Amino acid sequence: MKKILLISVMLLSVAGIAMAQQQNGAEIKFDTLVHNFGEFPDTTPVQECTFTFTNVGNAPLVINQVIAGCGCTTTSYTKEPIMPGKKGTITVKYNGTGKFAGHFKKGITVRSNGVPELVRLYIEGVMTETTK
Repeated sequence: MKKILLISVMLLSVAGIAMAQQQNGAEIKFDTLVHNFGEFPDTTPVQECTFTFTNVGNAPLVINQVIAGCGCTTTSYTKEPIMPGKKGTITVKYNGTGKFAGHFKKGITVRSNGVPELVRLYIEGVMTETTK
């Protein structure tokens, strides 16, 4: 009986510690998850946007990795830890040079120490062909 009681107390302690750590962690919240460039001509194929996020948790937030889904998309992001209540940015640049005109949608994966650990951002738009 003592063993069962001891095991129960240990399990409850571990569960309580895990819940406390979740509540005391970093949490990432983006203003928007999708940016639409709309229509733009192939004479100006490079488009850029900035995603803004806030650490709504109560521990420093660190962006570990930002991965663009293809070579036509590049990223830059806030490298230093974002304190609770502060904002950070991820800048995404799409380069449609040499690409076919038309609609595109590209994904960007963001990994952090926050909750959620993985966030997926998207850029999309329509590059129109100019007549020559």
